[in-house]
Amino acid sequence: FSFDLIYARPEQDLDAWRAELEYAASIAKGHLSLYQLTIERNTPFYFDHAQGVFDIPDEDQAIAFYEVTQDVLRRAGFPRYEVSNHAAEDHESRHNMIYWLYGDYVGIGPGAHGRLSLSGQKYATREHHAPEPWLTRVEERGCGAHPFEALSAEDQFTEGMMMGLRLVDGVALERLSQIGGQDWQEFVDMDRLRIAQNEGWLELRDGRLILSDTGTLRLNALIPYLLKVQPEQRQATAQRS
Repeated sequence: FSFDLIYARPEQDLDAWRAELEYAASIAKGHLSLYQLTIERNTPFYFDHAQGVFDIPDEDQAIAFYEVTQDVLRRAGFPRYEVSNHAAEDHESRHNMIYWLYGDYVGIGPGAHGRLSLSGQKYATREHHAPEPWLTRVEERGCGAHPFEALSAEDQFTEGMMMGLRLVDGVALERLSQIGGQDWQEFVDMDRLRIAQNEGWLELRDGRLILSDTGTLRLNALIPYLLKVQPEQRQATAQRS
């Protein structure tokens, strides 16, 4: 079995998190997922934070929490196999790996997302977020989903790269080419890729693109940096067409 923990919480310190992790590792049976706290917009939590009701660790402190997480769980026999997922040998989650390898999955229930390949086209699916309208749609139409969104080759490449780079083993370049429908170098700015390599953020090894530990901390920034065409540009092009 597995369970999740959240860190970088209000008023949490590193010593308390270390003790919490050590206890978690002592009772876990094969797998742990650890997530940094994020604050969703337009929630009571978000407004309380904006008004100074509480504070959360800043970026530098959050990095320290992440580094403590890696240290404690590596020594406990739960090394990271993905940004937020840790497992003992041969206990990696088969369910989670579907996401990281950009396979198909069905999202069911309010707010759920999915990725489905139908008749040679990959679609993004999204269920209505609020439970009450979702239930009404199910009763009236048999389904609570918004219209499916067809994903372009560029969209699929971006998502496949973003998900695959989360893995410690990185993403296979041949797999990226298959996802995008053409050679992966057609999508990636090779000059920026070389800069990222020189900075020690990632490497090409045995046909795979692999992030270093410092690169993993920059994952969300590296994806748009490396791509030739940015997501907002693709969206504008689609709207014009």
